[in-house]
Amino acid sequence: MTNHDENVLIFHNTMRITDGHLDGFREAIAKAVGFAEKYGPQLMVQVFVDEQRMTGHSFQLFRDSDAVRAHWKLADPYIQEVMEHCRVERFEVFGEPDDDVLASVRQGIGEGELALAPRTAGFGRFAARPTGSPPSGA
Repeated sequence: MTNHDENVLIFHNTMRITDGHLDGFREAIAKAVGFAEKYGPQLMVQVFVDEQRMTGHSFQLFRDSDAVRAHWKLADPYIQEVMEHCRVERFEVFGEPDDDVLASVRQGIGEGELALAPRTAGFGRFAARPTGSPPSGA
């Protein structure tokens, strides 16, 4: 990813974990993330659980809308397993997915709240950091 990549998408999914399903949610999400790490097109996936509020937070970074479609096609059985233990409370899309992906997100979150924020600026630094000193004055 370069600092000129305007197609990048970040998804933040806030999931309300069903009472009594915390362990099942953790198991299903671990399986889904393991699959995504091996086969998925995501550049990054991180999931956090707030046990006090019984919410799960999934952050996923995609190069573009095509990568999102590929993810959904590959991971649907894993997504369905996770959703047996939770419901989408809020889904935030950072970036500008194409109309097809946006329509699918709207359909997929059901009663959950959708928030959209177009990209303004940014860069990615996923390769190993170069060694050396910063420029003077930095």
